[in-house]
Amino acid sequence: MKIIDARKVTEEVKKLVMDANYFLPEDVMTSLREQKKKEKWILATNTLGMIIENAEIAERDMVPMCQDTGMVVVFVEMGQEVHIENGLLEDAINQGIREGYEEGLLRKSVVGDPLNRKNTGDNTPGVIHYELVAGDALKIMVAPKGFGSENMSRLKMLKPSEGVEGVKQFILETVELAGPNACPPMVVGVGIGGTFDKVTYLAKKALMRRLEDYNENPYYAEMEKELLQTINAMGIGPQGFGGETTALKVAIEYFPTHIAGLPVAVNINCHATRHKEVTL
Repeated sequence: MKIIDARKVTEEVKKLVMDANYFLPEDVMTSLREQKKKEKWILATNTLGMIIENAEIAERDMVPMCQDTGMVVVFVEMGQEVHIENGLLEDAINQGIREGYEEGLLRKSVVGDPLNRKNTGDNTPGVIHYELVAGDALKIMVAPKGFGSENMSRLKMLKPSEGVEGVKQFILETVELAGPNACPPMVVGVGIGGTFDKVTYLAKKALMRRLEDYNENPYYAEMEKELLQTINAMGIGPQGFGGETTALKVAIEYFPTHIAGLPVAVNINCHATRHKEVTL
């Protein structure tokens, strides 16, 4: 059994939330630079250039790349041989968020009650997803999620008879409705299957995948490529100014479902697809 002190978890999460807001993942930066070279529309080229420059300034000066520093989503993979001592894991994670947002001078955007709207003052609580896995490692990934793109996300319980074409149509419709409001170029996370709650988790988890990686199932990998091509032919472009770069990636995750259902969720992320991880 591996013993991990709760304070160690707090320290790591504190660093992760700051780094995630300061440093855009390298795969996202690489994709933005590649798309800038490919763009033929001058306004799209210039807009991508400003997005890249903004990310470079954030990294150089260690300041947030966006004023919306997000609500923190946390994915935890906990080995069954791991034991947390000197505190609860969830408390340790939230304390790390609290300290990171305070020390990192990050905007605190969480309200404690969705209707009464009083700010919690420390950007807690985070939204934490737990997965129990084999082994003695604890993997923590934090993803600050801005709500410009989150608000453009959608869920639909399709009829099985609507099939793959119904799924594709819903995904494309969601992206078109999002348009410039999602701060494109966006990353489109898609969940298919499971239940009402499971499918939204799948869509969120899909956003964590590296841009160069595709679904291991060739059928879904081809669907990802086809949808990305169709989305980029819409002409929405960077920040909605037109061009060929509406999305950097479509990532699909799927799960078995009921004979009477075909749940589909689309979780959109803006170009600031922020996430950092650590394994203890």
